[in-house]
Amino acid sequence: AAVPLAGTEIAAPKENPPEPPVPLLAAPSPARLRWWIAAAGAALVLAAAAFYPPRTSRPAAIRFTQLTDFTDSALAPALSPDGHMVAFIRGSSGFLTSDQIYVKVLPDGEARRVTDDPRRKYSLAFSPDGSQIAYTVLNSPHWATYTVSVLGGDSHLFLNDAAGLTWLDPKRLLFSQVRTGLHMGIVTASETREGFQEIYFPAHERGMAHFSFASPDRKSALVVEMNEKGGWGPCRLISLTGDARVRLIGPKDGCVAAGWSPDGSWMYLNAFAEGQAHLWRQRFPKGDPEQLTFGPTQEDGLAVDRDGRSIITSMGVEESAIWIHDEAGERSLSSEGEVLTGVSTPSFSDDDQVLYFLLRRGSSDSGPELRRMTVRSGKSEAVLAATSVLTYDVSPDGKQLVYSTPAGGAKPQCIWLASLDRSSPPKAIASAGEAWPYFGPRGQILFQASEGNVNYLEQMNLDGSGRKKVVPYPISDFQGISPGRHWVIAAVPRQDGKGAKMLAIPLEGGASQQICASFCVPKWSSNGRYLLVPVEPPSAGSPGRSLAIALGPGESLPRFPEGGIQPFATPSVMPGAQSVNRADLVPGRDLAHYAYVNNTVHRNLYRVSLP
Repeated sequence: AAVPLAGTEIAAPKENPPEPPVPLLAAPSPARLRWWIAAAGAALVLAAAAFYPPRTSRPAAIRFTQLTDFTDSALAPALSPDGHMVAFIRGSSGFLTSDQIYVKVLPDGEARRVTDDPRRKYSLAFSPDGSQIAYTVLNSPHWATYTVSVLGGDSHLFLNDAAGLTWLDPKRLLFSQVRTGLHMGIVTASETREGFQEIYFPAHERGMAHFSFASPDRKSALVVEMNEKGGWGPCRLISLTGDARVRLIGPKDGCVAAGWSPDGSWMYLNAFAEGQAHLWRQRFPKGDPEQLTFGPTQEDGLAVDRDGRSIITSMGVEESAIWIHDEAGERSLSSEGEVLTGVSTPSFSDDDQVLYFLLRRGSSDSGPELRRMTVRSGKSEAVLAATSVLTYDVSPDGKQLVYSTPAGGAKPQCIWLASLDRSSPPKAIASAGEAWPYFGPRGQILFQASEGNVNYLEQMNLDGSGRKKVVPYPISDFQGISPGRHWVIAAVPRQDGKGAKMLAIPLEGGASQQICASFCVPKWSSNGRYLLVPVEPPSAGSPGRSLAIALGPGESLPRFPEGGIQPFATPSVMPGAQSVNRADLVPGRDLAHYAYVNNTVHRNLYRVSLP
């Protein structure tokens, strides 16, 4: 699965030529035989052309030219207006990453780091004169756009409450803004917010339009957005001139980047299909999606060259392995495939002897499978044969499993109940797009459901009956439940307007508490003695850091600071808190026992010629 070498030309596969027929009579002379085979071959080619039209879904030839040569990764490319510089993020992720921004003069300039900003960031864009790079920061609790010189130096606040910012012209901006809660849409305004105009907001209150890419004539835009479950949805085509119609563009799966040809005749997408992220194109205004790149390597981000003949993208591979940390040190537990962490994270059994996790193998569109691994031996097995699983939870007694399966075709996302000993077949208990199922304190199932354009935390009996709301107010995301089933953690829209707060909500009465001042995903130890709160995000040079908060009897929470724990907080923020030198981890029974997924990402920037 090596990345294509610079200058490599990849052609569409050719069918094997037919075998020449065996002569029935005396063999002709060699010269006559060669002439006969050539004539027969030409006739077969003409016949094939008549019966089989040429394939247009796969380009005949694409050339890849390597632009960077890092041993780690270069992601999320953005081109300067004159096409002479490319900005990118060097790290393992191009979205909400604490890694740093680099600039390279094309084609052979040295890459230079221009930021020293530990906050989570994404969406790079050059200013119209090419002297500044704008980028988005998750600036608790709001989003903000900062700029930094292409020569490096200090970053400066450019526009508050603005994400995914780009310039329509030197005076007019196109960016994303939160209306209420997490509801983010596309707006235009000047730098002083004069001429402010809302252009497009997703229908669902949890929808977040993070990116927008204006067409060359500034009449249309492609939008990359998250859906009501917090996952990437298909790209949208919207109008910037007042037409309210919205069209889905590209494949049906998630779209993470987009762009336009200089003449506006083509739309380019970085989108998922069958579990793989590749480059696609589609004719504007009407056309069918066409896949441009194939193979085991995947693409991340895109920037269209000024001449419209090529695209700069990040290409490479990712590998993952589960590691165990205990009193004996650290060791790797092998896993053949990609261990998923973004949807439903791995989890220990109550005795820490078994680790459950989701594994995706190859490029199959069957989706990830749920596996369980014996920690001592490292051996694993599928929990549900030939079943795609999005999220899961194991009952406190270890006997039952509740899980959700992805939507496909006309089938919606469903919730299922199964016996872990396989004594009975799984039963579908909800099939209206419900998500994030967990076992509740009295055997019921808790889950997230959409009603109208908002999400609620709801519950139902094991047979799907008795549905009702757990709390009367809407939520943005259901994040999880404590091992003793006393607390749930959910992101809830702020009553004062924009943003969401991460709340620990008691299931048996009492007051909720805000855990984090900014976005975070807290984790419970497997025995419910600790709540681990990430305070420093991981980066290329650091695994990040968490604060371990000790809980009282019955998982009772201590009082958290007003407004939650701030990013980069030290243990002094709460009595008895301890630092754990890792942000993304699977806590075990104590602070010396945990697991984590080690993702190795190797990507570099390539220029991909367009057919």
